[in-house]
Amino acid sequence: MQISLLIAAVAAVAAEPPWYQKTWYPYLFDCSDSADWRDQYDSACSAHSANECDVETRSACPQTCGLCTPSSPKMVIATPPIMAAAVAFLFIAYLYVRIDAFPTGAEVGLARVDELSLKIKSGARQFLETEYAYLAVFVVGLALTLFFLFYLTEDENAYTIALSVSLSFVTGATLSASAGWWGMMVATDGNAKTTAACAGDRANGVPGSLNAGLNVAFSTGAVMGFAVVGLGLAGVSTAYVVLCSIYGDDDQALVMQCLAGFGFGASSIALFARVAGGIYTKAADVGADLVGKVEAGIDEDDPHNPAVIADNVGDNVGDVAGMGSDLFGSFGEASCAALLVGASSPMIVAAGWGALMFPLALSGVGILVCMATSFVATDLMPVRDEKGIESALKMQLLVSTLLMTPCVYALAVTLLPAATCGMCVGGFVVGGVCSSPLKAFFCVGFGLWGGCVIGFVTEYYTSFSYTPVQEVANACRTGAATNIIYGLALGYKSAIVPVFVVAFIVFGAHSLAGFYGISLAALGMLATLATCLSIDVYGPVCDNAGGIAEMCELHPSVREKTDALDAAGNTTAAIGKGFAIGSACLVGLALFGAFVTRLNDTGAKVTVDLLDPLTFAGLLVGSMLPYWFSAMTMKSVGKAANEMVIEIKRQFDANPNLLIPNHPDRPDYDRCIKISTDASLREMIAPGALVMFAPIVAGVVFGTKSVTGLLAGGIASGVQMAVSASNTGGAWDNAKKYIGKGGLNDLIARVEPDVVNELGDVKQKKSQIYKAAVTGDTVGDPLKDTSGPALNI
Repeated sequence: MQISLLIAAVAAVAAEPPWYQKTWYPYLFDCSDSADWRDQYDSACSAHSANECDVETRSACPQTCGLCTPSSPKMVIATPPIMAAAVAFLFIAYLYVRIDAFPTGAEVGLARVDELSLKIKSGARQFLETEYAYLAVFVVGLALTLFFLFYLTEDENAYTIALSVSLSFVTGATLSASAGWWGMMVATDGNAKTTAACAGDRANGVPGSLNAGLNVAFSTGAVMGFAVVGLGLAGVSTAYVVLCSIYGDDDQALVMQCLAGFGFGASSIALFARVAGGIYTKAADVGADLVGKVEAGIDEDDPHNPAVIADNVGDNVGDVAGMGSDLFGSFGEASCAALLVGASSPMIVAAGWGALMFPLALSGVGILVCMATSFVATDLMPVRDEKGIESALKMQLLVSTLLMTPCVYALAVTLLPAATCGMCVGGFVVGGVCSSPLKAFFCVGFGLWGGCVIGFVTEYYTSFSYTPVQEVANACRTGAATNIIYGLALGYKSAIVPVFVVAFIVFGAHSLAGFYGISLAALGMLATLATCLSIDVYGPVCDNAGGIAEMCELHPSVREKTDALDAAGNTTAAIGKGFAIGSACLVGLALFGAFVTRLNDTGAKVTVDLLDPLTFAGLLVGSMLPYWFSAMTMKSVGKAANEMVIEIKRQFDANPNLLIPNHPDRPDYDRCIKISTDASLREMIAPGALVMFAPIVAGVVFGTKSVTGLLAGGIASGVQMAVSASNTGGAWDNAKKYIGKGGLNDLIARVEPDVVNELGDVKQKKSQIYKAAVTGDTVGDPLKDTSGPALNI
């Protein structure tokens, strides 16, 4: 629903707010202790009001009081965020060197590993190139629409403003696509090296290890994490500097209006990348599961499975490229929302660029904190057994949050203004709320620690180390139906704590700093984004590594290692989705507040009155939109999966040798790749159109009251559906893995003795209990990787 809010907000900023008057800004003078500063102060006030200020209390002009004090920061601070982004890129270079130090498949005598990795990369490139070609047409068309919208509605400098908004939109869209592409490229290189690290070099007596595999996969994910944050911070900061050079430092309202296009562009690409990538990966995954595991009795990653390459390609275009664009969009929107709301405060504007750039400074320091934290998993906590994998990854999240907390306090007290007189002594007024540096620190802290809590709650409900997933696995004893019932109940229950956490953050942050506080809380939740995305992308890299090991028919011990890494990766992926959903809710609310504030600034005097029939009707429709969107994406996966299943069966019928273990014949992988590609690009249009046109139609036909209700309903309904869907699917996936790893061996041996061989070994994957778990996992695939994640955009 964020993109709907951005559309509404961008439409609302076409009118110039009344407080944006150049005569308001003579108080951007040197705030020294010189004798004439009070005269300058009074002159500034007189330019705004006919009343003379009282020199001691400024009671007649309280909105300017305290803007110019020796304690207010005066430094220009646009450069440090750009420098922090440069540091992120330098760290990425170091990570590439670190990854290159690990051997390739060919270097350990497994050339086939590299060949399959190259085939996966080729399929992913082919899909993204085709997708981006479609999206390029969309971006150009929407950029032209924005240009004419602003050109026709602005009174002064219409051409320059329209061009600035359009170019900001294109820049955000381009960088969002670049983040996804970068992630896909590094992930398809890291998967082969993860497999090689788990296999080791047997010819030279070098054993494979979990720790080596984790190091490669985590470093690969870290490239993606720092790329997203680096690109986002560099893009927003550079766009801000360029716009300030065009319009001047004193036109902050106009600068922020043009900057809003950046977030809109990033979110637009994220929506389509998430939907298309999700449809692609789940069409292949569902087809491979249904025909391969359930009907043919072969593994989804068996080289004889026609959908196996498409399945592995899907991990990269959906869980990597899609997630990268998604979180880039969230980061861009959160940054733009905080800058927009901050610029609405004359006290923050007058305090200088340091106060204005506080949101970006948070992200810049977050890069440094995440850099330091990254060595915990790779160097300070070497993994020796399977249990240590989750501990090492969770420690990343906890340590980064702990280190970030004092940094936030230092930034708040250093950069934000503290008035010495007037109505808000010791602080600043933003959105009609008297806030302060300490209150701003608490707002960021609410988001920072709230995100950590959501992450650990998500882990509890999706990891097979805990009771909820084990209960779902046990439910498979009586078939797929009870498994699905338990899984749905788990998903609904898992939304309780995250929703209470988000509600607490919203109430606390708004009480302390209004909608500026909510936007800071969203940035707080994303302050450790580089770490969160590192452990998120780690998951699909390990999944691909396991698939490559299976396709190469490597020793079973290699697949055991990759499966252990992948099981933790499923949980970390769910944690990443929890962060994305929580931050998206906060960003959406901040944009919603900006939308209403903008309308009030234009004289509309809009309030969200639930007793108004138009508002309440909009609320009902908005609450329904996530269901409509989910229905469209779920059906799209079903249609694409149906085509995939028919094609896989056709190939099995045409070549029965594919069902013979260890037979040299191989299926037509490219045909399945084409089915997923065509279906995902075809099916992504309708859900995207629904989200983008819903607020426009509501506003044009029924007015702003219905739009406010529509957006409020979408936020409230969407966040709960997204959490529930993502956690339900994650729980079903790990319940299957729990059974596959022998978690229910005693039960299976007792109720299905025919799957126990003469040596007493339980063949879990041949049992009906395991097949019931596979059915649940198949149902959950589009929930956790298509509908759920896309709802937060």
